[in-house]
Amino acid sequence: MDGDGRYGQRVVWAVVDTAIGPLLLAATREGLVNVVFHATDEVRDKALERLASRLGREPVEEPGSPLLAEAIRQFDAYFAGERHSFELPLDWSLISGFNREVLRELATTVPFGTVVGYGDLAGRVGQPGAAQAVGMAMGANPLPVVVPCHRVVESGGGIGGFGGGLETKRRLLALEGVLPEPLL
Repeated sequence: MDGDGRYGQRVVWAVVDTAIGPLLLAATREGLVNVVFHATDEVRDKALERLASRLGREPVEEPGSPLLAEAIRQFDAYFAGERHSFELPLDWSLISGFNREVLRELATTVPFGTVVGYGDLAGRVGQPGAAQAVGMAMGANPLPVVVPCHRVVESGGGIGGFGGGLETKRRLLALEGVLPEPLL
């Protein structure tokens, strides 16, 4: 509990090293609220400023927090090839409307080792023809990897875009057996 008796209202964060570089993980009592790629000092600081602004609370670095412990354990297992899905409580407060609907559909219906096209995902949420809007939702995903936007690809076989960079998307898809492992 913090000094104001509001332990559950805190936003805690930690940076964890992974096979795709450092990730910032942030959580509230509701669950994991944000995952940020390439969490160098500069990226981390900007992400924490955004979180404070959006959530109205200053995030606190607390890598040993019980709010983060299970997320860190599951990320470690995922990148070690020992886990194919995340079973974590998620705090969806950073996303709403169509974007939340699309991301929830993605999280529940596109398992490890599979991909879906932007247009196919649009159809699954009853919005055929909204492939571009699905792409925008992927770009706004506050919980990448856990909500696997890396599994959304172009219908013509292209890899599509990715907020964490195309090399990161390739590495995640290779980890899941969708693409061959890069040679270098």
